[in-house]
Amino acid sequence: MTGEDAFPKNCDTIYRGETFVFRAAFSDNQELGTFSIDIHHNFDNHIHTTELEQCEFDPPKTPTDSVFVFIETYEIPSGLKNYSPEIPITVPAHVDKGDYHFFIRLTDKEGWQTVMGLGIKILDK
Repeated sequence: MTGEDAFPKNCDTIYRGETFVFRAAFSDNQELGTFSIDIHHNFDNHIHTTELEQCEFDPPKTPTDSVFVFIETYEIPSGLKNYSPEIPITVPAHVDKGDYHFFIRLTDKEGWQTVMGLGIKILDK
């Protein structure tokens, strides 16, 4: 997620009612396996980001039934040591605005896993 084209990066903003494209560059010394994306609210300001920079939080709030939750797993084509996914993700217009976590889990064919946790905001444009 450190590449120039990577998105989102820690503390980035995505917008309600819009589609953004998740971009990353994955690599492994043997063979890649799968990756997953997990987006969930952080309205209670809990911390489990893996980045050194802490994002500025909104005041804690109670989630409603309209929080944005996105959890998907993707297969990486067999035999690859490098892979750069571009996954469009649509944020519904009615979801609660505020702080969210964006987790990426990358697993290689042998089962080793790397996790990256980012803080993002969902706002109106």
